[in-house]
Amino acid sequence: MQDTPLSQIDDIMRQATLAFEAFRHATPEARAALLEAIAVEIEALGDTLINTACQESNLPAARLTGERGRTTGQLRLFAALVKEGSWVDAVIDTALPDRTPPRPDLRKMLFPIGPVVVFGASNFPLAFSTAGGDTASALAAGCSVVIKAHPAHPATSTLVFEAIQRAIAQCNAPAYLVQHVLGNGFAIGRTLVEHPATKAVGFTGSAAGGKSLLAYAQQRDEPIPVFAEMGSINPVVLLPQALSNRAEAIATAYAGSITLGMGQFCTNPGLLLAIDGPELDHFLPLLAQAFHQIPAAKMLHTGIHTAFMGKMKAALAQKGVETIAQIVVNDDDIVPDMAVAQVNSRTFIDNPLLKEGVFGPYSLLVRCRDAADLEAVLQACGGQLTITFMTETEEIAAHRSLVEKAAQLAGRVVFNGVPTGVEVSAAMMHGGPYPASSDSRFTSVGTDAIKRWTRPVCFQNCPEALLPPELHNNNPRQILRRVNGDFGTSRL
Repeated sequence: MQDTPLSQIDDIMRQATLAFEAFRHATPEARAALLEAIAVEIEALGDTLINTACQESNLPAARLTGERGRTTGQLRLFAALVKEGSWVDAVIDTALPDRTPPRPDLRKMLFPIGPVVVFGASNFPLAFSTAGGDTASALAAGCSVVIKAHPAHPATSTLVFEAIQRAIAQCNAPAYLVQHVLGNGFAIGRTLVEHPATKAVGFTGSAAGGKSLLAYAQQRDEPIPVFAEMGSINPVVLLPQALSNRAEAIATAYAGSITLGMGQFCTNPGLLLAIDGPELDHFLPLLAQAFHQIPAAKMLHTGIHTAFMGKMKAALAQKGVETIAQIVVNDDDIVPDMAVAQVNSRTFIDNPLLKEGVFGPYSLLVRCRDAADLEAVLQACGGQLTITFMTETEEIAAHRSLVEKAAQLAGRVVFNGVPTGVEVSAAMMHGGPYPASSDSRFTSVGTDAIKRWTRPVCFQNCPEALLPPELHNNNPRQILRRVNGDFGTSRL
C-alpha cells in the first residue's frame, strides 16, 4: 500500500474542515444512525477482517473476534448516548432582572471542537484504531476525523476505513467526514498535528510518541489539545493477609495477567509491590510455577519485539535485580523471552530505569519493609492508568492512606482483580496523571470520552430562536439539564 504523500495533507485537512462545517449541524439522530451503520458494515466484513488482522498482528482469531465485538459495541454505545442527548451538559441560569446587579439569561452546553486527527494503536488493530473509541467518540460529538493508520496493520485499517465510507454513503453524511492516511514515519504524523485546521489529536501508544505529539501541538501558533494515552507500569499491591489466604489463586491470576497478549496491554501489571515476610516467601515459588506454565507466542511486530527484549535485558542487568522466573525462548522470530524479577524498595526508588515501562511479558516485584515503605514506592512510581490492591476487606481497612495515595496517582483503582481488561461503560476511567496520559481529566474509554472533542459555549441573553434545541425553554428533546441549580428534564 502506498504512503499518503505529504503534499496531500493540506487538501485532506481542507476537506476535513468543510465536512466538519456540514456535520456539526447534523441532528443527534443522524449522528447515531451513522455510528450504527458503521458497526453493521464492520460486521459485514466477516472473516475477511479477522483473517487480515491475524496476518498483520500475530493476534489469535478469538482475541480479534472479541475486539471486533468491542469495536462495534462502543459504536452503538455512542449512538445511544447521542440519541439520549444529556451528554451535552446543558446548563441554564435564567435572568434575575430585580437582582442588584441584574443577572442576565445564561445558557451553556458543549459543542464539537473541529477536525480531529486520530492515530491508530499497534496493539489494538480494531478497538483503538480506525473505527475505535477515538473515532467513534469524535463522530458522536459532531467532529470530522482524519485517521493516521498504524503502519503495523495497514490492510486491516484500510478494510475498516472502506466500511466507514460505505456507511457514510448510506447515511448521506459528508463525503470527507472520515479520511484515511497511510505512512510509516514521523513526518506525516507531525504534518497532521501541525496543520492549522487540526483542532485536537487522539493517540494511544508509547510515551516517546505521545510526548513528541504534545511538543508539536504546543509549538503551533494555536496550541491544541493532544489526548495521549501513553501506558503505565500499573502497580499491584499484594497485601500479606491476601497472600496468606489466596496465594495460589493470586499467583495463577497474575502469571496470566502479566503474559496476557504477550504483555502487550497498556494495563499490563508491570510492577508488583509486597511487604517482606513469610507470606511473600510462600507466594513467590507459586508465582514462578504458574509463570512457567504460560506458553510464549509471537509479539505484534518486529519493532515491539526488539524494544521489549532490549528494555527487559537492561532491567534484568541492573544492580540488585534478581530473577524469580524466566523463560528463554532463543527464537530468531518475534517470540519473546519472558521474566518476573524482584528488587528491594530502596534500589527501586533510586534507579529511574526500573520505573520505566517494559511493554511485554515482564514484571518486577518490589520487596518493601512495611506499609510506609510501600507507600513511598507507590509515590515514586508517578502517574498510572491503574493501581490494584489484592487484599482482604478487613486488611485494607487498616491501610486507608495507601488507597488515598492510589487515588492521587491513578485513574482507576482496582480491588481483588487484574488491571488487564477495560470495560467500555459510562463509569470507566482510562487515563491518569502524567505520564500515563497527557490530561488526567479525561478518559479514552467509555462514554465520557466524547468530552475530549468538545468545548463549552455560553449564550447570554440570546433570542430563543437562535439557541440550539437543547437550550430551549420547552426542552424539546427532554434531556437532563441543570436549570437554576436543579437537575431535571422539566420545561421552563
